[in-house]
Amino acid sequence: MILLDPDLVAAPLSVALREGSQTAHTAAESSTFMAELVRGRINARGYRDYLLCFREVYLQLEATGRELADDPAVAAVLDPALERSSALAADLAYWTAVVGEPVASSLDSPAAAAYCAQVIATRAWAPLFVAHHYTRYLGDLSGGQVVGRVLDSELALGGAGIAFYRFPDIPKPKPYKDGYRARLDALELGPGDKARLVEEVSTAFALNQGIFTELGERLDDYRH
Repeated sequence: MILLDPDLVAAPLSVALREGSQTAHTAAESSTFMAELVRGRINARGYRDYLLCFREVYLQLEATGRELADDPAVAAVLDPALERSSALAADLAYWTAVVGEPVASSLDSPAAAAYCAQVIATRAWAPLFVAHHYTRYLGDLSGGQVVGRVLDSELALGGAGIAFYRFPDIPKPKPYKDGYRARLDALELGPGDKARLVEEVSTAFALNQGIFTELGERLDDYRH
């Protein structure tokens, strides 16, 4: 287990999660695949495969969240308005039609499988699930909004195929995120438990990076 800086031990949980995982977060964001994606250089097949990988992750997140919903820490962050699996299904139908192939049920992705396995492992101590929920959903409401706008513009989508980045029940992300962080900060966790969550957020970012690295190995097939 990592040892938190004393300042982070005393900080609100939301601050500890953000600052304690910054190195892993930056590494994930800096992946070559993501850099190419936000520049509009990934073709329809590449984006379809990206969605297939993350559909597995979100299906597992949402299934595990339902299983752990009685835990107070999990209940503090769960919200159907955040769920992405339906939006991913809609986007996959769109991009699969663009690619011109039947809808794939899954993609052979060891990185996505490893991510799902880590989410399943949080059943052993439910508060760890919060780290994964925070990493994905708060990220979707933050940097994900920028990615959605860039894709819409760079690929001239006219709003098609990017339902993943839309949250119709959350019209104003900033106040929602503020409330989410406040709920995190209200959780009663000691220094050791806080350190476990920070470590799990860093693990979640590393698992995201693993998917980006795996997709990056196919860039010759995915670039325009």
